[in-house]
Amino acid sequence: MTARQTMMLLVALVLSMPVLIHSFKPLFSSPSLTHRDITQRAVLRKTAEVCRDIAASKGLDFSLTIDNSLSVEMVQRACSSAGTSTSLLSTIKFVTSIATMYLSNAIVDQMFVLSAERHFDDETFQKGRDIITKGVSAVKASVKLENFNTGRWTLGQICHTLQDFYSHSNWVELGNKAPYSALIRLDQPLQNLAGPSTPTCRNCIGDNCTNNILPDVLQRGLLTSGYFNIFFSSKPAGKCSHGGFFDRTSRKDPVGGINKDTFDSSHGFLHYDAANLAVLATMELLEDIRLAAGDRNFTRLMGLSQSPVLCFVIDTTGSMGDDIAEVKRVSSDIINRRRGTEQEPSAYILVPFNDPDFGPLIMTANADVFKEHINRLTASGGGDFPEMALSGLQLALTAAPPFSEIFLFTDAPAKDIYLKSTVTALIGSTKSKVTFMLTGISLSRRRRRTPQGVAPRAMSRSDVQVYQDLAQASGGQAIRVTKSELSLVTNIIEDSSASAVVTVFQAARNPGRPDNFTFTVDGLLRNVTVYITGASPLTFSLTSSTGVSQNSSQSSGPLASFTKTGNLHHLSLNADNQTGLWQISISSNNPYSVKVTGQSSVNFIYNLVEELEGAHGDFSLKEGRPLSGGNTSILITVTGSDTVKVTEVTLFDSSGLTEVNGSLQSLGSGNFLVTFSGVPAGEFVLILKGEDSSSTSKSTSSTFQRQASTQIKTTSISVTTQANNTNIEPGTTISIPFTVSTTTGGVIDDSGTGTFTVRVSNDRSYASTSPTSVTILAGSGGKANGTVTLTAPSSAASGTDVTLTIEAENAAATDINYAVLRFSVATKVTDVNPPVCEVVSTSGTCASSSSLCASSQWEFIANLTDGINGTGIESVTIRQGNGTLNISTAVGSGGENITAVAYIATCCSQTVELTAVDSAGNVGTCVGKAVTLTTPVTTTSPVTTTTPVTTSAVKTTSSRGHTLNISTILWISVLFSVPWK
Repeated sequence: MTARQTMMLLVALVLSMPVLIHSFKPLFSSPSLTHRDITQRAVLRKTAEVCRDIAASKGLDFSLTIDNSLSVEMVQRACSSAGTSTSLLSTIKFVTSIATMYLSNAIVDQMFVLSAERHFDDETFQKGRDIITKGVSAVKASVKLENFNTGRWTLGQICHTLQDFYSHSNWVELGNKAPYSALIRLDQPLQNLAGPSTPTCRNCIGDNCTNNILPDVLQRGLLTSGYFNIFFSSKPAGKCSHGGFFDRTSRKDPVGGINKDTFDSSHGFLHYDAANLAVLATMELLEDIRLAAGDRNFTRLMGLSQSPVLCFVIDTTGSMGDDIAEVKRVSSDIINRRRGTEQEPSAYILVPFNDPDFGPLIMTANADVFKEHINRLTASGGGDFPEMALSGLQLALTAAPPFSEIFLFTDAPAKDIYLKSTVTALIGSTKSKVTFMLTGISLSRRRRRTPQGVAPRAMSRSDVQVYQDLAQASGGQAIRVTKSELSLVTNIIEDSSASAVVTVFQAARNPGRPDNFTFTVDGLLRNVTVYITGASPLTFSLTSSTGVSQNSSQSSGPLASFTKTGNLHHLSLNADNQTGLWQISISSNNPYSVKVTGQSSVNFIYNLVEELEGAHGDFSLKEGRPLSGGNTSILITVTGSDTVKVTEVTLFDSSGLTEVNGSLQSLGSGNFLVTFSGVPAGEFVLILKGEDSSSTSKSTSSTFQRQASTQIKTTSISVTTQANNTNIEPGTTISIPFTVSTTTGGVIDDSGTGTFTVRVSNDRSYASTSPTSVTILAGSGGKANGTVTLTAPSSAASGTDVTLTIEAENAAATDINYAVLRFSVATKVTDVNPPVCEVVSTSGTCASSSSLCASSQWEFIANLTDGINGTGIESVTIRQGNGTLNISTAVGSGGENITAVAYIATCCSQTVELTAVDSAGNVGTCVGKAVTLTTPVTTTSPVTTTTPVTTSAVKTTSSRGHTLNISTILWISVLFSVPWK
């Protein structure tokens, strides 16, 4: 057997084997602490510290105690002015971002179960550190390009490796009480590593491993970690093992282990010490990222925002002039009214498309930049041809945060309909809603020209159905109006882009039939709105919990006011309506949908998870669709209230004929594990019901209801992947093995056979190879393997994200499943040294008394360098201090770039700490303190300091506590002369 065949066999084995956890448990464990606990505690504490520092810089109070008892709601409220306002507090983005990090953390035990360096097993300290430092560089590069979701995904994975160090090494046993900073700093050496032939352990005494590390190792302070292998028992003589049932090396002398993963582990008596150090180490890593990214981008990375993104995908062909003008109007209105408020969108995304082009994707947090790009849009070209609508939508889905809402404007069919299944997969993966604004569409052969002389696009019913299918799958809507009516329905954009919008109920009927729908209005809801989309004839009646009714012939009545535009009926419930169970009855034989929304702090997110067998049996994120007939597990997090009790979670068939009730397991802090047994084939939505005992509720009944928007569709096809790395260097190619299996009753059918069409797509149009099909042969165990390659061009910028979708469809084209993988382009880092600070002078003297501090000032002067081979200092920030910073750039006598900084402050602010970041994201600090006298100071002579540099031009910038970006290095002569009294 060749080496390649051996490797492929091993890969196939890994893809098919149960996952064997050998780390802090990923998600759930009591009373042991998990990777989820450690990650969430670190994120909440560090985010709170950043908010505290921001508040202090603005002279504001911050009264939150920062410790391990923090909750998402506590941190969000303390970091937001919502704590003192009447605005609804929405934590959904914060919760989603934290979930992304701890789920990507947990998946390391699934993707890299046999990687020693991913878990700091086998004394792989150098390789483990390389994974962390490369990952940190990738996170910083992603943040720089505002690819925050990819940054979170990468961050979660490197946190797993960092956290495992404290459980798998003897760092805790050596008596250390602080994190090992060298793990995140390549410029610091790893010291006192036990040699490859140095014995480190002795046999445990039965199950007692308390003293199995050799005393000589502890006395000399040697660093070691346990060996781990599920296949073989061999290990270097005298070395420690990881320990546990699945670790075969722990059965060979010296027997036992040293891991601290749980209280039941070999060194479980040190579990809390290891977990608490892991929290501190994760906070130290987050602080490094914060200093490189700046406070604003760091809080965006953490997801600390109340409002959703504003995302438009828009057709720019000739007939779309009216649509573009309306998009400009509504976006400008939203920006102007919400700028500087809690309702301001957290980011803005724009994707234009036509034929044959689509993009570029514009993503920014700067409203003015977004308006500038929107205002540049013009309508030209096109004609009668279909456009690249789904290509544009694919870009938006991979760029927008999970649970976003995307608005697509077009009057043409999709030319790239082959992407429909890919877009559907991305909708399922991101759980984002897509609402289509279809304008001026003619379904007949008779077509009239617009006033501009451009003929409307001909669109068949099947063309429209593509958009309707995607809208229904995502929980969005397909709204059809004339060009002149568009301005009457864009208020739906303003409704959806407000903060704390929740879905109370949603259903669709295709084919249409008369039906009754019930939904619960609770006292926590505001601004309840009902949307009905469907072609005429369609009538409806609304009945309140008290029996009062209003029908569709009454545009204004006792329950609501409503308007009809195109195929959209828009109902706004009156503010004084009673809470309780409501009913809406719809009569139509045409396809229609109904959706009920409102604003409330109480909401939920969900993620499909799967059980991992092994030493600690836990759960990890499941990509793709759940399997028909099998058990489905869903992790639900409820936000917005500490008084909420979840009583029921149901999978509700979109046809309304099937309901599957789940069994609930409370995990604490608003988290619930819901298990559904024997889920049949079909398309489902998730409905959550519960009770709230909040005293602020105006309801006599505390019952509430929320619904997930995105459909959950089951499948009999399993698609699994095994990526060796989630980072790609520009100009390199990675291989992604995948396995397609047939299943029966939710388990792999060993006797299954068949041929499956394989489709592979990525949102960056990077070069890729893949098989067009795979065949499961008799005797193959019901599985077929394949490999996808993905090549990042050498021109790809570091920090660029790329989303790869692998789909497998059966021969009858009746069933499909997918896997969605996210990668980050990361340039190999050669600059590992942080900027260096050389203090030139500190001038001025401050009196010890603070009563006259404002009448005196002092100055701190320093030179910052990044070395001759460094990437150059990119920014300098005042981390501490309330003064003015002036910056000049120069070239020193040795050819190195010099950034000269002069900081001036009154004696009321007597300490300054500057943060310098180079282009590689390395962070250096510079600290200065005023000279303090115990006797009053009257005057002093001017101080002059000259720095020897080569003379040329001068560039000077100044700042009061803000980051200064330095993009041009100039030659200067520096002369400082600062008199003061």
